[in-house]
Amino acid sequence: MHNYQNYLPEELAADMSFRKWVLFHDAGATAAWARWLEENPDKTELVEKAIALLAATEATFNQISDEEVANEIYRLSHAIGEKEARKTTVWLKFRPNWYHLAASVIALLFVGWWINKQSINRQQSDQYKVILSKIEEPLVEQYNSTDKAKLITLGDGSTVLLQPDSRITYPGKFEGKKREVFLVGEAFFEVAKNPNKPFYVYAHTLATKVLGTSFKVRAFEDDKEVKVVVKTGKVSVFPMTKEALASQHADEKLAGMILTPNQQIVFAAKELRLTRSLVPDPKLLELPIQRQSFDFKATPVSEVFATLEKSYGVKIIFDAEVMQNCYLTASLSDEPLFEKMTLICKTLGAEYEQMDASIIISSKGCY
Repeated sequence: MHNYQNYLPEELAADMSFRKWVLFHDAGATAAWARWLEENPDKTELVEKAIALLAATEATFNQISDEEVANEIYRLSHAIGEKEARKTTVWLKFRPNWYHLAASVIALLFVGWWINKQSINRQQSDQYKVILSKIEEPLVEQYNSTDKAKLITLGDGSTVLLQPDSRITYPGKFEGKKREVFLVGEAFFEVAKNPNKPFYVYAHTLATKVLGTSFKVRAFEDDKEVKVVVKTGKVSVFPMTKEALASQHADEKLAGMILTPNQQIVFAAKELRLTRSLVPDPKLLELPIQRQSFDFKATPVSEVFATLEKSYGVKIIFDAEVMQNCYLTASLSDEPLFEKMTLICKTLGAEYEQMDASIIISSKGCY
């Protein structure tokens, strides 16, 4: 079973296995979570908060419009975080109409920063201007008017590959405790590592915070969506709101919505829709210690999935008890990740789906 030790209540409520247990009384999930609670008695409060969050969210979905769902989730998640969660053993009944609406929304619960639809664009645009106005160092602005990418080297050694018709604004020298740049358009960043001085990219309605990594941001003024794609390391993504910015600036560590390699996030500000997913073609991570091998001979499926998780940095969720008798013999060296998953599932009589940047396996077991 996956290690949930460092999960927040919102993240636990968004987890597929947890929802199978709480919402659908799935036998495998129920047994797995019972064992996990026995092994982690100190996490009882965490589980209770997550259950209360699901219960409260379910109760409100029937009473509010689709446009109010985002605001209600924000209110509920923070209310449960600020005061002791009501201890409950409420078991939610499965209702198809509610589930299809909730499944996509609950996956975003841990984001915790949906705000009022009427004011989001204005608030975020204002914050962009406020931050820019507070930069005391002389600013440099570069615009790429060519039809080719333009390489820019920043004062800290970080590099920016600025795409055509894109503009970046940054201090000639990074002073203080933060490195801040402002982007309109698309750019690929390779950030020099400095844990004591976080690097921020402010782009339209979304901000990205890193300590040292490589990633791409796309945020043209006319685009309806802002996209962040991670190549290496970890990044934290959050909205351009006063509250979120204050929280992120107060802590040098990464917090909030964390993205890892082969993950991307798309934020549609107009619809208040934020989606985290895997990139269309996940790439192998660079593991210098050993050559990655996908030759399996009567290998337990748990080891197969562990190998794929390590190689691609992708979380694969499955019921280890149900699939304990599943073994794989195959050579999968050259196939892309999703082709590998299709072949594995076809061989084992299983199915998979992608949800919230994870791969969820459904199986009846192997006999």
